[in-house]
Formats: sequence, structure tokens, C-alpha cells
Amino acid sequence: MQLEPTAAQLAFQQQVEAFAKTAVAPAARDIDEGNRFPTEIVRAAGVEGLLGITVSEAWGGRGLDYVTYAIALEALARASSVIAVIVSVTTSLVAEPIARFGSESQKQLWLPRLARGQSLGAFALSEEQAGSDAANQQTVARLDERGYLLNGRKVWVANAEAADLVIVFAATQPGMRGRGVSAFLVPMDTPGIERVAMDDSLGVRGLGCMDLELHDVRVDADALLGAPGDGFGIVLWALDGGRVAIAAQALGAGQAALDEALRHARTHTAFGQPIGNYQAIQWMLADTATELDAARMLTLKAADARQRQETSTLEASMAKLFASEAAHRAADRAMQILASHGYRRGSVVERLFRDVRAAEIYQGTSEVQRMVIAEQLLG
Repeated sequence: MQLEPTAAQLAFQQQVEAFAKTAVAPAARDIDEGNRFPTEIVRAAGVEGLLGITVSEAWGGRGLDYVTYAIALEALARASSVIAVIVSVTTSLVAEPIARFGSESQKQLWLPRLARGQSLGAFALSEEQAGSDAANQQTVARLDERGYLLNGRKVWVANAEAADLVIVFAATQPGMRGRGVSAFLVPMDTPGIERVAMDDSLGVRGLGCMDLELHDVRVDADALLGAPGDGFGIVLWALDGGRVAIAAQALGAGQAALDEALRHARTHTAFGQPIGNYQAIQWMLADTATELDAARMLTLKAADARQRQETSTLEASMAKLFASEAAHRAADRAMQILASHGYRRGSVVERLFRDVRAAEIYQGTSEVQRMVIAEQLLG
């Protein structure tokens, strides 16, 4: 059993770490405080090939394996969860479904642009009454002689502020739940799409989350991704990859929190010695390091399963559940160790604490992950 990264994977990790250190980390605080979509950094990431890591070289991507992708996302998230999520949405939730389910013309049109960062993607699935119950799509796509007409409202659409393409999930057979959902590739400049600013979020600020109002959005029949009624299957397949990506993102944020806690434990003194000499602090550090390493093993296992198996639902849900909760505990313990230094608005740990909390919610809450895992176990 090979548990260590290969030489090629380590080399790519070092490349991503260098990019994160020089281009991402210095801007992370400003992205958060200004709630500003980091357009320039995302473009630079595209030039580095970080938006097409798993996309075939034939379509302009890197053509690398999923383990390498997970390692790269962790490295990005140690500098900024926002950048890691922007990359993962465009890759796991948009480019990969097009590569797997798209027509030849859809691939030719979108994959090279997405892989190079010339276009960004968004994934419009969630609605007010279709969050955890994603099959309950109220957005409707009606077929007529000119194609499809889409009407509805999507919420919490990451990347929506800057996206050029959105995959919209809509009911083509209303009332049929998952069996009646279809997926559509919709350019964001299509008439009838309205970006709606949403309330400010606690963390991952700068992600470009917006609601999307669809008012008689007209698309041709060839905008369908896959066949009519394939939409919910596409959702489930995409989320297997997306949950591996979120596990890696959470892991990176958790590791960054541990790094901050270790630095403080070594340098901050109390009662005449570094606080890292005290067992209470040591045990928090030991538990955090152990949990994060266990999360890393689950994440890499899920990433490996994603590239080798037809489905990796069980592995992806386990990784996302454990990594997101372990990272939350890591940030919480780091804040306890740093005390007032960490609780202060604008500190690195305070930002990590807010950012990592979202990993237990988006792309399926922890409760949904437990439901999925139990369903997989029970058959």
C-alpha cells in the first residue's frame, strides 16, 4: 500500500504551495475584509493550470489524477479557503460534469476556457426548498418548438458574481422529483438571468455567492447536459468529486489553524515558560494533529476511489464529514490556544474559524453525509 505522494505529486504540491505563498496568502485578509471576488488571483491560478488540474490535456487541462488535485486544494486552502472553493467549483462541479456527460460541441466550447481560467463556472442547484432535499427542484424548464424556457430562483450560487457559465438544474417533469430533473449549460449573459446580491455570509467571504433569478431564460435544446431526466444523476456524480474537494479544502484550513496554534504555543509565555510546555495545550495540539492526519488519509482514499471506481459516494461522504468536522475542531482549539490573540477580529485564526464552519454545510451538511453513509452501508 502506497501512502506517500509520488515524486510527481510532491513536485506539483510544491508548485502550488509556492503560488499560494506568493499570490494568495498576502491577499487573503483583504479578500475576506472586502468580501471581494479575487478576479486577479483566479486568473493567475488559471495561468498556473490550477483550474484544470483533472481536465484532460486534450481539452487544455493538466490531466492529473484526483489525489494530486486533492493535495493541491489543501495547499491552496492553507492560504485561502475562498481560492480553494472557487477552483473546486469550476473544476469538480462544472468542468468535470461537462467532460463526462457533455456533447463533443459542449466540450469543445467550454472545457479549454474553463481549464485555462478564461471562463469560470457556477453550479446552480440549491433553492429555498431544495437544499438538503436537492431533488425537490421548483425551477422549471419547459420544452417548446424553440428549445427550453427556464423559470425559477437559485440560491447560494458560488462563483455567480464572476461566472461565465452556469449549470442550471431544473424540473423538466415537475412532480417527478429526481427522475424529472435535467441539467442545462447556460451562459451567464443569456437574457433573463438576474444576479441578486444575497445577505453577507459569516465566512468564505469573497466567494462571489449570489442568488440567480431566471425569468423566461431561453436556451436551445442542445444546451441540455446529458439527456432529459439525467440531471439528478449528474448532481450525484458531481457531488462525489465536489465532496472530496471540500474535504481537501477543510483540511487545508484546519492545518493552517494548527500551524497558527503551534507557532503561538512555541512563542507565547505564561508563568515564565512557553505555553506549549503545559499539558493542557499539548493535548489539544496532539488531538488536532491526529484528527487532521486521519482526515487526510480519508481524503486521499476518497480521491483515489474517485479516479478508480465508477462511484465513490461512500468514500467521498466519509471524507467530507470527517475532514470538515476535524477542521472545525482544529480552528476552535486554535482559537482557545491563542485566546484573545485568536478571538480578535482580523486575526488569521478568527478568519479560519469562520471559513471552515461552512465546510460542514455546503455540498451536503454533516447530517446529510451521515444519511448518505448509512444508506450506502445498509444498501
